[in-house]
Amino acid sequence: MLSFRRSSAGGMSLASRQVIGTGAVIGALLCTLIALLIPVQKFGGRTASAATTAAKAPADDDGAGTLSTAFGPLSPQDRDFVRKVRLAGLWELPAGRQAQQRGIRPSVRMAGDHLVEGHTELDRRVREVGEALGVDLPDRPTEQQQGWLAQMDRAQGAEYERLFIQLLRRAHGKVFALVAQVRAQTRNSMVRALATDANTTVLDHISVLEASGLVDFDGLADAAPSPSPSTPRPTK
Repeated sequence: MLSFRRSSAGGMSLASRQVIGTGAVIGALLCTLIALLIPVQKFGGRTASAATTAAKAPADDDGAGTLSTAFGPLSPQDRDFVRKVRLAGLWELPAGRQAQQRGIRPSVRMAGDHLVEGHTELDRRVREVGEALGVDLPDRPTEQQQGWLAQMDRAQGAEYERLFIQLLRRAHGKVFALVAQVRAQTRNSMVRALATDANTTVLDHISVLEASGLVDFDGLADAAPSPSPSTPRPTK
């Protein structure tokens, strides 16, 4: 009997220890869970905000506006250049067609021919590049470019020819510098190829405009048009 009591007492003691140990484990788990939940509740708004911000940023954006593409990194300067090539064609194509019809000198009509031919092909190329790289392209000239076209619409005869040559030569001179910069700096193969094509086209247009003999080189620096669409005021 004594042996049985000791055995029973020993069994009860073991069970008690098991219950106490299980309770301690559960308690520790609850404390850990509470400790994990407190920071989430305390900073929940900040965490949600960060998650929302991350969801808005493109997965291929490096944080500085440069996107990863199959053709290499696409920088903000690259995208701006692609849009400006498109903008150039949107006003220089109609300007070239106008010169073909209204030019008195054969050299002015020839300049119009080169503008139409060059920008027709360049516009086709830039639309391909924009689609391949996911760059939204403008579909109308800027207010400044529309102002230049309006000036030419109002001009007549020799005045029209001088205005046409001077406006187009100024614009091409500014674009030429931008093309060289992008061609030297871009890491995107499609943008590089577009810059190469644009360089050839712009240089050809500069040459044919100058061949008219109507370029006022001293006046090129005066109110020179910018290739940026952010300057809407027309040159006067």
